[in-house]
Amino acid sequence: MIVFNVKGMICGQCVRTIKTLIKALDPQAEIEVDLAGRLVHITSCQPPDVLANVINELDYLALPL
Repeated sequence: MIVFNVKGMICGQCVRTIKTLIKALDPQAEIEVDLAGRLVHITSCQPPDVLANVINELDYLALPL
């Protein structure tokens, strides 16, 4: 499992957008989001840097924990 602190993720639409793009990259990915804590937990076959790049391209800042 990969965990990112995502700066700029502030609402449900942010969560849906992030989940949609990660699922487009890896349909088998499991994604859990703690919006209050700004944390995204991802189980995926994709490397962490690829997942972070997808999130960062949305104008968020994904910081691995």
